[in-house]
Amino acid sequence: PPPPFFLMIRPPPRSTLLYSWAASDVYKRQALPLGVLNRSRAEMTDWLGLGVSVMEVSHRSREFVAVAKHAEATLRRLLAISDDYAVLFLQGGASAQFSAVPLNLTAAGQVIDQVVTGQWSKKAHAEGERYSPVNLVASSADQQFTTVPEASEWQRDPSAAYLHYCPNETIGGLAFSYVPESEVPLVADMSSTILSQPIDVDQFGVIYAGAQKNIGPAGLTVVIVRRDLLGRARSETPSTMNWQNAADNDSMHNTPPTFAIYLAALVFDWLEELGGLTVIEEINRRKAGKLYDLIDASDFFSNPVEVKSRSLINVPFTLAEAALDDVFLQEADAAQLLNLKGHRSVGGMRASLYNAVDEASVDALCDFLRHFEQRHG
Repeated sequence: PPPPFFLMIRPPPRSTLLYSWAASDVYKRQALPLGVLNRSRAEMTDWLGLGVSVMEVSHRSREFVAVAKHAEATLRRLLAISDDYAVLFLQGGASAQFSAVPLNLTAAGQVIDQVVTGQWSKKAHAEGERYSPVNLVASSADQQFTTVPEASEWQRDPSAAYLHYCPNETIGGLAFSYVPESEVPLVADMSSTILSQPIDVDQFGVIYAGAQKNIGPAGLTVVIVRRDLLGRARSETPSTMNWQNAADNDSMHNTPPTFAIYLAALVFDWLEELGGLTVIEEINRRKAGKLYDLIDASDFFSNPVEVKSRSLINVPFTLAEAALDDVFLQEADAAQLLNLKGHRSVGGMRASLYNAVDEASVDALCDFLRHFEQRHG
């Protein structure tokens, strides 16, 4: 049998922010734990003593099936996922699930309830309309997506197939501080927050997440779906987007993204070795707290999001003078603080504090902000 597939080394902290910050457009550069990168590099040409990389073996080989099973088992432990849920490793990114969700959960003409709090839930709303009528439950667009609409003001459709929302909007740095109550299945796009803190999976009908924030490289999407919601796909649903097919075939209805699953398994091991999601949440809250505290105490930097709706992961901020933006970015790049430019749709700056971005990196950013304000404020 293949040797145990565990990552036992706690990675050392990084000394700079190189490759740690989200890029300025939709192709975000994620941080991966250094220990994971080092192990994958060491095994690139000789994995498990086979003389080949994990990308060169069959996805149905005994060795890779062991990796896939280990990845699922570890993710189940991290999130306390019960057997009532199927765990799927799919392709297409979270955006593909904007289509897969209505195709798998609605009958023709059945209403979708959608909350819009930023660009990603807005895109999910637009894609949902391709398949079903969408009821806009609530939106904070008129407030430039700086607040989460009060639940007491939501206009729900009792006949809706499900309620969809995005707990954390990466572009605007807006996050829900609570899980909405719902009489219909609750569907959440957790691409940017999954594994950043504990969640109660049992509160959701479906959770989906692109891997490229806290799980691994782009190209892998995790879908956690309550089993009683399987088998509802429309007849026109492509077979590769039908969750039942994926569940029946252990996510191997078609060839899975093997290298991405391999790296995800290493990241899951790293999180377990670190102490699990309670520990990573403590670390993430410290990181975000340092940055928000600095911004709030400054007359030069500001954050536009209401305090109770601030993201733990994505921290946007603006300078007192927009004319200094280019100077800020040039000096930041020179200090190895890369990709701090905010998304083009909102401007300003944005720091993304994903799991593998260590506290030393946040400290370096805070020091830079202080010195920049002293010189230009």
